[in-house]
Amino acid sequence: QVPLVESGGGLVQAGGSLRLSCTATTRTFANYAMGWFRQAPGKEREFVAAISWNSGSIYYADSVKGRFTISRDNAKNTVYLQINTLKPEDTAVYYCAAGPFASNLEGEYDYWGQGTQVTVSS
Repeated sequence: QVPLVESGGGLVQAGGSLRLSCTATTRTFANYAMGWFRQAPGKEREFVAAISWNSGSIYYADSVKGRFTISRDNAKNTVYLQINTLKPEDTAVYYCAAGPFASNLEGEYDYWGQGTQVTVSS
């Protein structure tokens, strides 16, 4: 098991920034690739970003390239998602996930957090 806890969500105005964190309470965090997904109201969950165990491979959804940055600190068992220039369409519940490979596919991830809400007001 890899328990994951997200934090950092909130209500922000359009154009603002947030940094989401996802902390794993396990000594094996560095063994896992990590991903961020989001689910907007009434929509399916979608891929946002992924990072390999050593940060050597990083992927982004086209819709967030240039505004979102994924990073990780294995010493702190934490993966981050820096979100800049927030838009109302970024409003969603953001989930982190852990799996063997950095992927844009939900099925490649074995463990999921409970999510953190991001709401962007216009």
